[in-house]
Amino acid sequence: MNTMPNVVISSVDAERLEKLLEKLPARAPGKAELEAELSRALIVDSKDVPPGVVTMNSTVKFRVQSSPDEFRMTLVYPKDLDDAGDKISILAPVGSALLGLSQGDQIEWPKPGGGSLQVRIEDVVYQPERAGEHHR
Repeated sequence: MNTMPNVVISSVDAERLEKLLEKLPARAPGKAELEAELSRALIVDSKDVPPGVVTMNSTVKFRVQSSPDEFRMTLVYPKDLDDAGDKISILAPVGSALLGLSQGDQIEWPKPGGGSLQVRIEDVVYQPERAGEHHR
């Protein structure tokens, strides 16, 4: 049995993500996964988000357990993606899986085409709430 880690989401992020979901078509890729994450989240005021939690626009160092490589990515809204390759959309499977997790958490997440990945949060390098940006 795989226990899902607790997720904490700021009220600002929750509100913006709900608005994003409302605009998406019913079968949009990533919509169901994000809805599932939001439904199990503890929503707190942005000032009460613990400093090691992944929030929107956080830069995270994470590791896919099946690989020796670490990655540093910023979790963003789809509109903020660019070609630099250092951002991950909240609608990507790993993006919605990272939201609300804490440093040290692991989650099993399905890969496109089958199988799964073990993803571990190594460090939350930057978190807007920790930096005092509560309404970014």
